[in-house]
Amino acid sequence: MIRSNPSPAGAADPSGRVFVVTGAGSGLGLATTTALARRGAHVVLAVRDEAKGHRAAALVTAEQPDALLEVRRLDLADPHSVHAFATRLRTDGPHPDVLVNNAGVMAPPRTLTPHGHELQFAVNHLGHFALTAHLIDLLAQGRDPRVVTVTSANHRRARIDFDDLTGEHAYSPMGHYNQSKLANAVFALELHRRLNAAHSPVRSVLAHPGYAATGLPRAGAVGGVRLLFGHLLRPLAQSPAR
Repeated sequence: MIRSNPSPAGAADPSGRVFVVTGAGSGLGLATTTALARRGAHVVLAVRDEAKGHRAAALVTAEQPDALLEVRRLDLADPHSVHAFATRLRTDGPHPDVLVNNAGVMAPPRTLTPHGHELQFAVNHLGHFALTAHLIDLLAQGRDPRVVTVTSANHRRARIDFDDLTGEHAYSPMGHYNQSKLANAVFALELHRRLNAAHSPVRSVLAHPGYAATGLPRAGAVGGVRLLFGHLLRPLAQSPAR
């Protein structure tokens, strides 16, 4: 079932639960962190830029002084960083109840990671895939555990080109963004199927936040996408909190 603009008051009680939110330094990730902190959740802000993460945490605690927040570095484009992040949670805690796979890159010039993956596919999908795999057994021990994967309705415009995942032969900034969002959707649906088959307590759910006025289209997008989504259509966007 898909609900439009669900009320946070109708959601499961997050108080006392541990949420890991990737990309929590700004935009939807910061809005998610703020909403959870207001309701008593313990939030781990998983961010590539720790200084930005601490600034985000300060914004939340200025409003909610008793917020339970931790800032930890996570570079989803680097498998070693993903492994180190998960290992620290495993050894030092806190053990997560919910993983929110939110962080994303949108429509940059063609860029390869040091491991040779196209940047959007690496950050939006592969990094979250690996992070989920590292944490799934910890999540299974949690309270009302789930994996929330943020996708986009743009996945409907996509296909996965398995013969050219890196865009070496034909790269489209938005096309490869859409491809990464389709990968998110396929991953979360297959994870749902496998968890059910294994009678796991963990639930896999997908979220489509709609067109929100975040910094994502402006952060690294190429000119046309930045102009359209970052400026011309921005008045039509909803706020990240919405």
